[in-house]
Amino acid sequence: MPNIRIPTPLRVYVGGQSEVSTQGSTVEEALVDLVRQYPSLRPHLFNGDASLRPFVNLFVNEENIRELQGLNTPITESDRLMIIPSIAGGGS
Repeated sequence: MPNIRIPTPLRVYVGGQSEVSTQGSTVEEALVDLVRQYPSLRPHLFNGDASLRPFVNLFVNEENIRELQGLNTPITESDRLMIIPSIAGGGS
C-alpha cells in the first residue's frame, strides 16, 4: 500500500495523521482511496469536476507528477506520495 504524506494544514481532515496508507497502482487510485477514507478532504484536493486543484502539488518520491504522467503516474508500495500545497505570499 502506498503511503501519502499529508501536509500540516490538511491533517485536521485525516485525524491528525502525517501519513496515510492507501491502495492503488496509480496516483489517481491512491487519491481516490484517500478521499474514500477521508471524504472531508475531497474539496481541498479536487475541483467540482473531479480535477486536481491547481494549487495542489503532488510528488512521487522527489518528482512532481505534472512532469511525469500526471494522475496516471504509476506507483508502487515503496513509492512515497507527498501532497504539497502551493504557498502564496505577499511582497513588500
